[in-house]
Amino acid sequence: MDKSQLKIESTTLWDFPRQNYGDKPHGDNKFNGVTPAFLIWNLLQRYTKKGDLVVDPMCGSGTTIDVAKELGRKVIGYDIAPYREDIIQNDARKIPLKDKSVDFVFIDSPYSNNVKYSEHPDCIGKISCETEDFFLELELVIREIWRILKYGKVMAWLIGDHWRKKSGFIPVGIKIYERLCKYFEPVDIICVTRRNQTSNTGIWHKRAIQFNFYLRGFKYLFIMQKPERRIKKRRSGIASKKKCNRRKERDRRSK
Repeated sequence: MDKSQLKIESTTLWDFPRQNYGDKPHGDNKFNGVTPAFLIWNLLQRYTKKGDLVVDPMCGSGTTIDVAKELGRKVIGYDIAPYREDIIQNDARKIPLKDKSVDFVFIDSPYSNNVKYSEHPDCIGKISCETEDFFLELELVIREIWRILKYGKVMAWLIGDHWRKKSGFIPVGIKIYERLCKYFEPVDIICVTRRNQTSNTGIWHKRAIQFNFYLRGFKYLFIMQKPERRIKKRRSGIASKKKCNRRKERDRRSK
């Protein structure tokens, strides 16, 4: 796809036939679980401006870095097992940035241990989503994203669900969304069509029908906002006023 054909998506269904756009790579399209460059481009167009600081705590092959730099954004990409030199080695459960210092965060996280992400022993992608530990570790990442993000700013989390014959269906995306809502307010949920996956073959489609299960056809893209601090203060003030009024009423009745 030529750059001139890029457009900002207007619906909640995103379907990108190719990983890349233009005549130069954005990340490595042969990397396991590579993020579509179109997806990053759309998010940055909507939720950032030139000079904003963008952070990707699980940067993979560097798609976010390449797209952000091309759009004139400052960008920091971390990964527990860096794929290239401009990605900083770091565990997403402890991000080395100051509180409220980032304008936008994007993360494309593991959704179980079904893909080999790295050899690093602390990689969250080595933990099965069949265990509660998987979700507890990702909640640590959520808390760090909340900490570094400025009030009123937006983050986006791309994740899929899980199905295996042994475990059955596990709604990984919904479980992560529930945890995200403990810290952020939802902006929207996007359905991103999955393409070029190893199971997208005739034999797997035949098996899905024969053995009565579904192949994963999409990923969730959760767009979440860190609430403005003044909103919290206002709500707190309303609560205090109600409490004060109740106290006054009790005092009046006791007289």
